[in-house]
Amino acid sequence: MTETSPRLRGALDGVPAYKPGRPAAAAPGGAVAYKLSSNENPYPPLPGVLEAAVGAAGSLNRYPDMACAELTAELADRFDVPVAHVATGTGSVGVAQQLLQATSGPGDEVVYAWRSFEAYPIITQISGARSVRVPLTSCETHDLDAMAEAITDRTRLVFVCNPNNPTGTVVRRAELERFLDRVPPEVLVVLDEAYREFIRDEEVPDGVELYRDRPNVCVLRTFSKAYGLAGLRVGFAIAHQPVAAALRKTAVPFGVSQLAQDAAVASLRSEAALLERVEKLVGERTRVAGELAAQGWTVPESHANFVWLRLGERTTDFAQACDRAGVVVRPFAGEGVRATIGEVEANDRLLRAAEAFRKEL
Repeated sequence: MTETSPRLRGALDGVPAYKPGRPAAAAPGGAVAYKLSSNENPYPPLPGVLEAAVGAAGSLNRYPDMACAELTAELADRFDVPVAHVATGTGSVGVAQQLLQATSGPGDEVVYAWRSFEAYPIITQISGARSVRVPLTSCETHDLDAMAEAITDRTRLVFVCNPNNPTGTVVRRAELERFLDRVPPEVLVVLDEAYREFIRDEEVPDGVELYRDRPNVCVLRTFSKAYGLAGLRVGFAIAHQPVAAALRKTAVPFGVSQLAQDAAVASLRSEAALLERVEKLVGERTRVAGELAAQGWTVPESHANFVWLRLGERTTDFAQACDRAGVVVRPFAGEGVRATIGEVEANDRLLRAAEAFRKEL
């Protein structure tokens, strides 16, 4: 009998695997090792969040609210938008995949900067569309003029990651508005603002304000980063009604658990504690970037909860040196290393490893 296998979509051939940040193994001598490879929040859940999640766990035998009604209402109130303009999903990357399902298929094109969030090429290829990657500028920022030029009649969606992952750089109001003015109204522009809470530059616009009078703008946010709910997978989009409705159609039924919904609501209601924690991380970001610069490294100004070092061929060696120092960073082979801002001791280990590595060059 001839052995055959099920016929699968050709679009999946060669899809790159998403590489999560590697967990920290025990440091030499059994010392604590730190994970700075996934942009996680080092703080525990915000006040009231654990209690909300534990309460929801008592109903694990029941399906969650598929409409995420309480969370959606809370978000609509928080951002002063209509409930019909809010859609939820399994993290902002889950919502991004829903957007691809709603807009793009074989023969279509998706434009984004590169390097940027590594999920973009994966979810684009899975949809059957073609990626159009526009190189970052020499300053590690989006080249919005080049991205506008890359838009054709086949373009269905454009991602603008602001702040950009993994470089931490931003596009500011004037240049972003000029870009949006150039984008045809039938092309959806997705402002991926997963790290919005860490921005301190007043010239970086809030995407929600830009979306209000632009029907082709969609804003992505997440509870994974500043809110510290990475393990619960809940994100959301704010977009005009046709786009938000399409997101609800492409959502996995019951995808956002009740634990995640209740924890997210509790997180939104604990804003004072959130802001305090974020401010501490921003302070650490400033300290780490300043000390790296003092060591002689070129560090792009970061507006997220991580820093980026462009290392080229030295990337893997640097990551291994950090491993030996008991701190795990995220290498992008041949390009550079992204290091999350974590606990003070973790940041100190990163700085010591970077200083020692530079002395060996």
